[in-house]
Amino acid sequence: MGFSATENKIRILGSSSKYDICQSSSCGSGPRPDRGPIGAASSFGVCKSATPDGRTVCLLKTLLTNKCIHDCKYCENSAPGPRAEFEPQELARLFMGLYLQNRVEGLFLSSAVCGDADRTAERMIEAVSLVRNKYQFGGYVHLKVLPGMSYEYVKQMSELADRMSINIEAPSHQQLSEIAPNKDLSNDIIKRQDAIREFDSKGALSAGQTTQLIVGAADESDSDILKMMEWQYKNQNLKRIYFSAFGPCPNTPMSGKKATPLSREHRLYQTDWLLRVYKMPVKEITGALGEDGNLPNADPKTVLAVNGGLKPVDVNSAQYRELLRVPGIGPQSASRILALRRAQKRITSYKELHNIGVVLKRATPFIKVNGWTQARLIA
Repeated sequence: MGFSATENKIRILGSSSKYDICQSSSCGSGPRPDRGPIGAASSFGVCKSATPDGRTVCLLKTLLTNKCIHDCKYCENSAPGPRAEFEPQELARLFMGLYLQNRVEGLFLSSAVCGDADRTAERMIEAVSLVRNKYQFGGYVHLKVLPGMSYEYVKQMSELADRMSINIEAPSHQQLSEIAPNKDLSNDIIKRQDAIREFDSKGALSAGQTTQLIVGAADESDSDILKMMEWQYKNQNLKRIYFSAFGPCPNTPMSGKKATPLSREHRLYQTDWLLRVYKMPVKEITGALGEDGNLPNADPKTVLAVNGGLKPVDVNSAQYRELLRVPGIGPQSASRILALRRAQKRITSYKELHNIGVVLKRATPFIKVNGWTQARLIA
């Protein structure tokens, strides 16, 4: 059975949206043959994402178009290949059809820049306006802001979206210019982040602002990325930063460049957790970096504990900040340890720690239970 024009578009544009990340773990949805031909096609554009309240929802994740005026050296949209573009009404109908059939719960809409940023933004806004106003959809919408887009269009998007983002792609002006020569980090991207932050601060975005970095494309170090992460969280009020390990696309100028190991992406997510959730200062996290400015392929928190000579702490007397420095103890398990202490209950075994969420294979060399510690460190 052949596909309709709309189904072919979602196959092309849903697949092209895979580089826009909305969750740190693999979240692709497989085909659902029991749902008919639309179900088979929509698998290309369906992903799962975590909402601010902790739920996981299925999103229709797609580009409006993959026709692009930018010539980014790493991007498949700059290579020869099939091109497609949704009409705003067509995309709105597609989304609502999938929503009413209980296949998706929200929309993640990004786009290449066709013609110019404002023309493309107008069409994105028209599509989401139809979803919101004509079809009365009140659920989750994530909109990608385009580099160089006008302030007024950022404002209009903020009135329609729950979350907004724009990809910074690389951690410095020079590194961005190497992989995306016609994008300027300050003028095209940071100024749009400033506008998103402004509208977010006024309460327009229930799920806030995020951004994304491509790891390894510009030969940046993890030290470079950490500095940008610190600046982003301090100045742009981000909910979080996503990372995408560089993978070469055929027929692009960077097709011969070696792919970035997924393990590097994973270590950066772990480091982001230390910075964003543990509130650990970057100057402390840099203690995990090697001489080349990169993270070793090991848990950064464990590396910091070993490099810093962390002495075993007594779980029955250590303060919250001391407990957080222990590998395998996170905010939840540290809080549970303190709750037991407030209830005047003493921890007497490793099994008790395991039951409240402590990862013992990481924690045991750095803790004392009843005055005892285990010296063995399990990787």
